[in-house]
Amino acid sequence: MCGRTACSLGAELLRRACAYRDRRGRQRQPEWVREERYRPSYNKGPQSSGPVLLSRKHLQQDADSSERVLMDMRWGLVPSWFKEDDPSKMQFKTSNCRSDTMLSKFSYKGPLLKGKRCVVLADGFYEWQQCGGGKQPYFIYFPQSKDDQAEGEDGDKEWKGWRLLTMAGIFDCWEPPAGGEALYTYTIITVDASKDLSFIHHRMPAILDGEEAIRKWLDFAEVPTQEAVKLIQPTENIVFHPVSTFVNSVRNDTPECLTPIELGAKKEVKATASSKMMLGWLKNSQEASPKKKENELPRWTSQFIHSPSPKKSSADILQQWLGKEGEPAAKKRKA
Repeated sequence: MCGRTACSLGAELLRRACAYRDRRGRQRQPEWVREERYRPSYNKGPQSSGPVLLSRKHLQQDADSSERVLMDMRWGLVPSWFKEDDPSKMQFKTSNCRSDTMLSKFSYKGPLLKGKRCVVLADGFYEWQQCGGGKQPYFIYFPQSKDDQAEGEDGDKEWKGWRLLTMAGIFDCWEPPAGGEALYTYTIITVDASKDLSFIHHRMPAILDGEEAIRKWLDFAEVPTQEAVKLIQPTENIVFHPVSTFVNSVRNDTPECLTPIELGAKKEVKATASSKMMLGWLKNSQEASPKKKENELPRWTSQFIHSPSPKKSSADILQQWLGKEGEPAAKKRKA
């Protein structure tokens, strides 16, 4: 399943990370719709809002269906036919949609057959492994390259930073019966877990691995539902590492949530004076200036790693991204 994610990039960096080529082969960045509503987070749960990609044609009928927009939507699909005046009165959970029932359950079948396909964006997602003494959380994400941001042609900056996890979703638009602003919501499609992840949980999100898969899923005018659903399958192109139970509470929203830890370490994760100062700064800056420029944000120096590793891995790159190099490697489960 997928019940918690992180998406910490600011709005402008998110645009750059989602660069694509349209039908004419032109390099594009998706435009934001209601950008002011977007809030980065290290710990997003259902009923919170998050960024998704969708075809511009959903919002503008004469648009090219290959053009994309970014939109902040609420997590947990509210069907357009829902008749109550308050979406919270829904009696069933719709944060996840099983791939084997998405064409039979009316809540999902309707919007799916209408082409309401979206890509849910995240740094990665969290999943909990059932252990004898409780549950151990893991952070799961795409393998990362060592490249950093670089200058592209014509002075544009080509995105070579963190590769976002791109999950297949379905969205819908609900309008209050008494009138008012339309509510856009989404669900994340889930599949059987891949071999490497099955020891953590038996389900995982349907991940669209690569630009071609994203293009086919989003371009509903050119790619019919019957062809698009063939993209919904497990992927082995994934890495993960254990994280602190600090992430268990959705109220905790700091880089601490996805910082790698070493399992079996006796020392508990504790905030130091410097980390408390950083946590306070992050909280204050979020409250005072949600549009603060990304390059003005200080780098996070982790206080929660117990031992170094000589190898560079995706977890090392994550650690660089958080502000420190040379930390424990991400784990790939052996067959």
